Amino acid sequence: MIMRTIVVVGTLLLGAGAVMAQDAAKMAQDTMKANGKNLGGVLAPMFKGEKPYDQAAVDAALAQFDNTAKKLPTLFPASVKDAKWEGDFSPSPKIWEDKAGYDAKVASFAKAVTEAKAKIKDLDSLKANFPGIGKEGGACRETYRLKKG
Repeated sequence: MIMRTIVVVGTLLLGAGAVMAQDAAKMAQDTMKANGKNLGGVLAPMFKGEKPYDQAAVDAALAQFDNTAKKLPTLFPASVKDAKWEGDFSPSPKIWEDKAGYDAKVASFAKAVTEAKAKIKDLDSLKANFPGIGKEGGACRETYRLKKG
């Protein structure tokens, strides 16, 4: 009876762990998708002159980036290494293999976002600061994200 209880409890814990890993993976993907939407759908079109400058939209995008920068250090715990990732991308094993490098990229992104939040007040300042955000985010994506297929 005791052995059966241990097996059942162990199975339940493993199942709960898998669900938690999938939840963490979904949260990571949702966060990164929001970054892409704000970078490519909000800031880039303003930068390129395809959309009129909108300070409220800029502020919202930068707030989301700031939120991401705060989440990134813990967004990819070891428990999600083997999670099933939906969509076209998954995290590279380098996130866990080169934690110091990943943390450095996150810090660079956070710094670029903090500076942009303080400086972007009009189209000219967006044009001066947008490339830095894209560069820092892109550097992280190039190293720590894998395209499936």
